[in-house]
Amino acid sequence: MPLSMKYLHHFALASALILPNLLAAAPSVDDKSAFIADLVGRMTLEEKVGQLRLISIGGDMPRERIREEMAAGRIGATFNSVVRPENRPMQEAALRSRLGIPVFFAYDIIHGHRTTFPIGLGLASSWDIPAIENSARIAAFEASADGLDMTFAPTVDISRDPRWGRTSEGFGEDPYLVSRIAAAMVRGYQGEHPSDPQRIMASVKHFALYGAVEGGRDYNVVDMSPMRMYQDYLPPYRAAIDAGAGGVMVALNAINGVPASANSWLLRDLLRRDWGFKGVALSDHGAITELLRHGVAADGREAAKLAVTAGVGMSMADTLYDQELPALVRSGAVPQSVLDEAVTHVLNTKYDLGLFHDPFRRIGRAEDDPADVNAESRLHRADARAMARDSLVLLENHDDTLPLSKKATVALIGPLADSPVDMLGSWSAVGVAQQAVTLRKGMEAALQGQGKLLYAVGANVTDDAHVINYLNQLNWDRPEVVLDKRTPQAMLEEAVRVASQADVIVAAVGEARGMSHESSSRTRLDLPDSQQALLRALKATGKPLVLVLMNGRPLALGWEKENADAILETWYSGIEGGNAIADVLFGEHNPSGKLPITFPRSVGQIPTYYNHLRLGRPYTPGTPGNYTSQYFEEPNGPLYPFGYGLSYSDFQLSAPKLSAERMTPDEKIRVSVTLKNTGSRAGATVVQLYLHDEAASVIRPVKELKDFRRVKLEAGETRELSFEIDEAMLRFYNANLQHVSEPGAFRVQLGLDSQSVQEARFELLSRQ
Repeated sequence: MPLSMKYLHHFALASALILPNLLAAAPSVDDKSAFIADLVGRMTLEEKVGQLRLISIGGDMPRERIREEMAAGRIGATFNSVVRPENRPMQEAALRSRLGIPVFFAYDIIHGHRTTFPIGLGLASSWDIPAIENSARIAAFEASADGLDMTFAPTVDISRDPRWGRTSEGFGEDPYLVSRIAAAMVRGYQGEHPSDPQRIMASVKHFALYGAVEGGRDYNVVDMSPMRMYQDYLPPYRAAIDAGAGGVMVALNAINGVPASANSWLLRDLLRRDWGFKGVALSDHGAITELLRHGVAADGREAAKLAVTAGVGMSMADTLYDQELPALVRSGAVPQSVLDEAVTHVLNTKYDLGLFHDPFRRIGRAEDDPADVNAESRLHRADARAMARDSLVLLENHDDTLPLSKKATVALIGPLADSPVDMLGSWSAVGVAQQAVTLRKGMEAALQGQGKLLYAVGANVTDDAHVINYLNQLNWDRPEVVLDKRTPQAMLEEAVRVASQADVIVAAVGEARGMSHESSSRTRLDLPDSQQALLRALKATGKPLVLVLMNGRPLALGWEKENADAILETWYSGIEGGNAIADVLFGEHNPSGKLPITFPRSVGQIPTYYNHLRLGRPYTPGTPGNYTSQYFEEPNGPLYPFGYGLSYSDFQLSAPKLSAERMTPDEKIRVSVTLKNTGSRAGATVVQLYLHDEAASVIRPVKELKDFRRVKLEAGETRELSFEIDEAMLRFYNANLQHVSEPGAFRVQLGLDSQSVQEARFELLSRQ
């Protein structure tokens, strides 16, 4: 059906009809290439530039003005407009433009839309790929029902420096695990095809290497060898592209001296030529103007030319394309072909979203709009609770302190025990804090009619005035950190008094969500001073002390590890976090989470990650350490390693057995192990397979994750597991950036974390 007739069928608004003479000679909308090429050929220069504008809805761009601009064909898409009644008039305005080209609506849907799931690190801690994909599917279902077409997600930046605030958004330090999750998220968002009216398009970010900014300081530079780039940091972006991601958001950082938004090698040679990406490349917020501050452009004209020539298609919340591109194209400084290419990518995106067939496929009819967008019936609480439970990581559990008895008197103390906004974490989309289940609410529900729950705040998240002021400037509509008006001493005394009446203390401590966010880099990884003082006072009571951590990055927990009886890492666990944490604390659910990122002992160890390169003078624990690679104040190893996480069950893993000790490049080796649950309750764990290349043409890591299996076992159950190793798993990037395997000896290591492994040896033979 022609676009004008489709629109007439849905809305019967004569004022919005596309003039019949504009479509009369056009190719069929079902012939994508011909349809888009014809449309580009009929566009004016100003209309083409308009398609490259991605506009933020806000005070500086009122909706009335936006609708006027859309009716003039001067806007291609918007973000931050998140309900159908707001989006519908804008789409109607766009269809009143000369060519009636629809707009698309985007938003940052990172870990859920109306149903807030755990943050990225929490999702990754589950190591449950189908469940992670399901969380993205639900987010897409909810977002599409609100009239949204695209998400700026998934965030797949490898992070090995937890000082970086956006560590919370991503999935950790390992290229294999993050790549698996990246592909799953894209599948969840897009389904079989992004034109599905109950799905949205994924725009993977931040391309590229954003998680490697120097010093963990947001927006800083990245200086990295090509070999490390290809081996460790680029694979997750490639995995998302291979899974079909329709968009790419370009990073704000520079790479080896060239800003990503002006980097033609990154956006043209690598992304499009080598990886075959056909979608739209979007700038990050204001990034094109920032080329002036980077010092690679003398003025706005040069910045716009650099960006569009490098391959940045849409300009997000930036005026330079609109201001400069028409004159640049008219003068020949930017070839018409470059502009047409960028416009074609945008129109292809709209086509793939199904908007040329039905511009209202996600916006729908006004009479079908929900009466209450925040209605409970629109939430997926059961899925959120299940996901949150599996995201929790048990770090310590001395003398089986956990699970707690439901008949106990429990003192719940801490600034994060009853803070709904902090349950959601950063980038919580349109999640409503009042709908979040806090830990206090979750524990009250779990103990109802049985034990007793006592409560005290105990301390503010922080009493540092500078930090409070900084965090409260992150929001324009409300303070991020709300302080208790009492003195620190009064809160502390109340906490000790409450704790003295209890059988056990549960302390909810960590970071306010704004402390793990964009533009929230830290120089310290320990708990704020106010919370440290609280924990020391609680420890002095002599009561068992259980720590429930809420944070968006690994923390330095030296004192806590030595003094707490149990530690449960919960990250920011989402709308059902309080119930999920209570399920684990009281034994209704057996924790199974595994760390997707290493916990350092101190800031001085950073970067610390499990798959580091081998050294010529490695330090070996238990031997004299002179003139070896070590720190003399503390051990080299992490506080908690990658892949680590305890359970209320005990699991035993046998030594691996190989089907053969040699393989050719065309063969496979099967690795078999036996896993047994020797505990008294059912539980799940993650069997992790690592490979180590004994000798190669370049230095190889001490080990690399290459496969894993999440396994649930009943108490006493034994299961045989098998993995396959093929030649592709042995490949790496050599000094010439060729992705190759090399004949020689390898070790396969299996374990329940990256440190405690058993191994077997095999050999890859030369190709005959």
